[in-house]
Amino acid sequence: MNLPSRKVIEGGARAPQRSYYKSMGLTDDDLSRPMVGVSSTCNEATPCNIHLGRLAQYAKKGVKDVGCTPREFTAISVSDGIAMGHEGMKASLVSREIIADSIEVMMIAHQYDAIVGISGCDKSLPGTMMGMARVNLPAIFVYGGSILPGIWNGKQVTIQDVFEAVGTYEAGKMSMTELVSLENVACPSAGSCAGMYTANTMASVGEAVGMSLPGSSTAPAESEKRDTTCYATGKAISLLIENNIRPRDILTFEAFENGIAMANAIGGSSNAVLHLLALAREVGINLTLSDFERIRKRTPHIANMRPGGAYVMIDLEMIGGIPVIMKMLYERGLFNGDVITVTGKTMKENLDHIEVDLSKHTQLVTPVSTPLHVQGTLMVLSGTLAPEGAVVKIAGLNTARFRGKAKVFNAEEEAFEAISKGKVTEGDVVVIRYEGPKGGPGMREMLAVTAALVGRGLGQKVAMVTDGRFSGATRGLMIGHVSPEAMKGGPIAIVKNDDQIEIDIERRTVDLMLDSTTIEERLKNWKPIANRYFSGVLAKYASLVQSASDGAITLPARENPR
Repeated sequence: MNLPSRKVIEGGARAPQRSYYKSMGLTDDDLSRPMVGVSSTCNEATPCNIHLGRLAQYAKKGVKDVGCTPREFTAISVSDGIAMGHEGMKASLVSREIIADSIEVMMIAHQYDAIVGISGCDKSLPGTMMGMARVNLPAIFVYGGSILPGIWNGKQVTIQDVFEAVGTYEAGKMSMTELVSLENVACPSAGSCAGMYTANTMASVGEAVGMSLPGSSTAPAESEKRDTTCYATGKAISLLIENNIRPRDILTFEAFENGIAMANAIGGSSNAVLHLLALAREVGINLTLSDFERIRKRTPHIANMRPGGAYVMIDLEMIGGIPVIMKMLYERGLFNGDVITVTGKTMKENLDHIEVDLSKHTQLVTPVSTPLHVQGTLMVLSGTLAPEGAVVKIAGLNTARFRGKAKVFNAEEEAFEAISKGKVTEGDVVVIRYEGPKGGPGMREMLAVTAALVGRGLGQKVAMVTDGRFSGATRGLMIGHVSPEAMKGGPIAIVKNDDQIEIDIERRTVDLMLDSTTIEERLKNWKPIANRYFSGVLAKYASLVQSASDGAITLPARENPR
């Protein structure tokens, strides 16, 4: 491979650059080797990332032990949980782009030859992989690992339980003492949220698309296996350098099909749709919502994971992790084994030695022949309310058809206040708009709102429709990513209180029950709300971001990227 770092290091004109490196302790021998960036999103903002600096040291040791020179750097990361329910959540999806941008900038500026990327919280996983895809140099992604579940009143609990307990408390069904006792134990260690929420979903997808070492997703953050996984990832990068294997060799259309299949089989977060679309755009793959629906229909839901099920990531780790799910799908012809992966081998070669024995674990992972659901859990809807599509997660959903009166809110805070005051009742369809990628801006997650509904006992008795997003911990009939969004004049912008909205899961539709003439007349008279930001990063994002149906990317479509 023609190493980019040689342009920075070799020759008389590069004496100043070598001098900088030597001031940091590097020798001529170090500089003669491939230079590998070791990126992490370590910070003290979130338990998902607080330990990543330590994991980076294991990755760096692995890089060094195979004859390369590691150079550590960090990117930002937002805590979705701490940002939830207020203005801060507007920064969450924006952070995905900033992470990708910062990795791209660091790799370009210093002309590193390869990258090992470590991340933990929701947007840092796709952000890191997007940055890798952009620079298209040998790269391996490694997950920081999940948090252990807490124990409260003798049962496993996660942060999802705390969010839902807020609604229970506000409904007068839980005391403050009980709420505090739950919050004290729900997050007992470092690591990402324990259920199959967005971080664990994207870690699983990272394995499925071939960007992570097999079996690297499920070990807890604070475990010896997580340390050894990071070390092994650092060592593995040399093979990619030697064989010039790059992200665009791995991230093929078939690899994305595998990623979609994985997200559906495990009952994963609806955010996976948004992030896979965005990652595909980075490598010039024409992935569409119709591909998600096509793959969903043929993929069984087999992993009984929270929030739609009963188990957490450590439980999946104990039976062999994501390779078990991949092997089960592969054996049924539902997973492409010919794609290349970061091991330098095909997916089939990676899975050849994996043995599946579910005899004691069918409550956690069911056989493909007797799945939890015959079809996958990430459903794409369309209809008069969402002409370009919307997304709903049907894991744990008990309602196939819902029709009710709209209660319309132009911001998340308005909806949360109404729910807290008991103004949302059984049979309502809560409409939260102007929270899309451009309108929010930033496409906020609505976990605080959906958890408040669940906590009040309304989780299966109301529906919600929004051009914003939902947390991976959301459950119930909650429809997000409605496109076009309100700020761009989508039909969600012209819904009025008491309009009838019908959701039909079997038909995969979400409709505003008005005649076409009325809809056209309202759209003709519609005017957008004023922009909420006029300077800074949120204004910049709003001016660049595309539709959720295109992954909410901030880059225009590129021609002939390969």
